[in-house]
Amino acid sequence: MALLMSSSIFLVSTQQLSVVLIITAVIFIFFIGAAVIKMYRLKRENKKLVETDELKKDIDDAYKDFTDGHLY
Repeated sequence: MALLMSSSIFLVSTQQLSVVLIITAVIFIFFIGAAVIKMYRLKRENKKLVETDELKKDIDDAYKDFTDGHLY
């Protein structure tokens, strides 16, 4: 009887297991959604930085140092 009582403590109903699994799935879906949103934001920010870097290179190339070959 004692063995039967101790093993019944760990029994979980199907409904309880389903609720735990649904909650776990919702949490993981939330984290995956947050990661995807962050990835798109970082991709957009990277694109802006690349464009400003190209613009900066164009501005730097516009000015040529004419004293490069001169020795003083």
